[in-house]
Amino acid sequence: MTDRKAQLAENLARVEERISAACAAAGRKREEVTLIVVTKTYPASDVRLLAELGVRHVAENRDQDAAPKAAECADLPLSWHFVGQLQTNKVRSVASYADLVQSVDRSKLVGALSTAAVRAGRTLGCLIQVALDAESGETGGRGGVAPDGAPALADAIAGAEGLWLGGLMTVAPLAGPYAGRQRAAFERVMEISTGLRSQHPAANMVSAGMSSDLEDAVAAGATHVRVGTAVLGVRPRLR
Repeated sequence: MTDRKAQLAENLARVEERISAACAAAGRKREEVTLIVVTKTYPASDVRLLAELGVRHVAENRDQDAAPKAAECADLPLSWHFVGQLQTNKVRSVASYADLVQSVDRSKLVGALSTAAVRAGRTLGCLIQVALDAESGETGGRGGVAPDGAPALADAIAGAEGLWLGGLMTVAPLAGPYAGRQRAAFERVMEISTGLRSQHPAANMVSAGMSSDLEDAVAAGATHVRVGTAVLGVRPRLR
């Protein structure tokens, strides 16, 4: 085993212990939480090592990095998640490799994703990014739609050809009433999820929590956690 593979294996084991302990503390089964490893800024060689170590879900936030990486790893049994703010001019590329877009936050993006998915002959999963630092009609500081905008977006996704509605995604806000209150933020998103499922019962995914706050997300009920630094190490600076 190479030094890098050994390092990744050790880090994955540590993260696995954290998730398992958080599930036990919350009275949840470990299989209720899916680990997504955020591989942004890291090379395809790391993605390949992660796959060898059993990782099945990876995430990227910039199409210019993700597209060539996904192509290089096309032979691997991976699900690719796109988690960054997505401009409509990148949608056609993203729809060619992503299995799930977690950052849907406006109706124009829904239309563009639908068109691209149909053109690519693919069915694309979508999560609505909810921003708890956004007022009605606004966008959050890290992307996302205000909570009251989620139902209309859900209806749009559910009715769009080539798309399926998975549920919600959120990032702990840096401003607003939930700043520094990760557990409360994630619990609020779970409340929004409950409301969403009254109209869309199958939309039961909630992607929340990262390296620093995955325990809070698991405690609140998240079904997916997005972990990068704790698995891959401190990120190199983007040029």
